[in-house]
This record gives sequence, C-alpha cells and structure tokens, in this order.
Amino acid sequence: MSAEEGKFVRETRIVKVPHHRFPPLKKVWMEIYTPIVEQCKLEIRMNLKGRTVEIRTCEMTPNKALLQKSQDFVSAVIAGFEVKDSLVLLRMEDIYLDSFEIKDVRANLQGDNLSRCIGRISGSHGKTRFTLENVTRTRIVLADTHVHIMGLTQNVRVARDAICDLIRGSPAAKVYTRIRTVMNLSLIHI
Repeated sequence: MSAEEGKFVRETRIVKVPHHRFPPLKKVWMEIYTPIVEQCKLEIRMNLKGRTVEIRTCEMTPNKALLQKSQDFVSAVIAGFEVKDSLVLLRMEDIYLDSFEIKDVRANLQGDNLSRCIGRISGSHGKTRFTLENVTRTRIVLADTHVHIMGLTQNVRVARDAICDLIRGSPAAKVYTRIRTVMNLSLIHI
C-alpha cells in the first residue's frame, strides 16, 4: 500500500502450465506454495480448469518486485528445475532463467541428427551436462528440444555458448577446455 495513493492496487501474474507438466507440479505444490505465501506474502492458486498458476499481490506484500520473482520461480519449476534449485530465484537478485530451442541454433536438424545433438548435450549418463553445470555454476534442464539454463547472467551466457557449440557439432573435450578458460578469466577479473 503506497502512502501517496492511500489505496491498494492488486497486480496479478498468470503462468501457463503445459499439460505434461501438470502432474509433476501437483506433486510439489506445497513446496511451491509455502515460500510464495510465507516469504513473499503473495496469494497463489492453481487454476485446474485453465491449467494456469495465478499469483497476485495482497495488502501485506512488502515489495512489488516479489511478484516477478515468484513468477520466475514458478516458471523454473514448470520448466523442470527442482524446487530447491528454483528457490534461488526468490532469494538472490542476479539469478535468471534463459530458455531456447535446439532448432533456434541449427534449424535443419531432424530425426537421428536431432537425437545425436541432444545426446551430445547430455553426454553419456548425463556426464556432459553435469560437467557444464559444475564448471559454469548453472543448472541446465534438457526437455525434449528445449534447453533451460538458470544461473548468474555471465555464467548463463557461458553455458549457452557452450551448449550452442555442442549443438553445432564441437567435440565435448574442446568445449570443456574453452569454458574452463573463460570461467578462469572471469574469476581473475572479479
């Protein structure tokens, strides 16, 4: 409630939930609901008919920026990130979520070539993805042909460039070397 206006203005954000992400969202609903209501002092509800999550401010909401942070948090969980990883979006300032499709990088991928490309990003038993996450200090979710990356702005950029190199066909060892060099240079400049 602003002192100048003297009246409360309600703001609402709606996050659409794809049909295949609704059951996993229901399983972790209380883990999502609790921090948004208790920490951010927002109202949240799951609209089963419209397949959306609706978040809105109330009189007790201390900061309007929490509405956007909560929307990003819910979007991250819907994208496939774990709730405990997504909570960082509520607690820290410089964390953000970036999403793109593999076909945005290389449009002519189809069939087996697309499958091999996804395999190059994931690696054997997820090894490449885990290495990218650890070196760049980000979280990466591969959902079919969509790639979602969450982390600090500069780290997300490094991870995105590395994934784009893998999509274009660069060997994983060459990509590892390049991102280690970039990350070491960024640590020196801090």
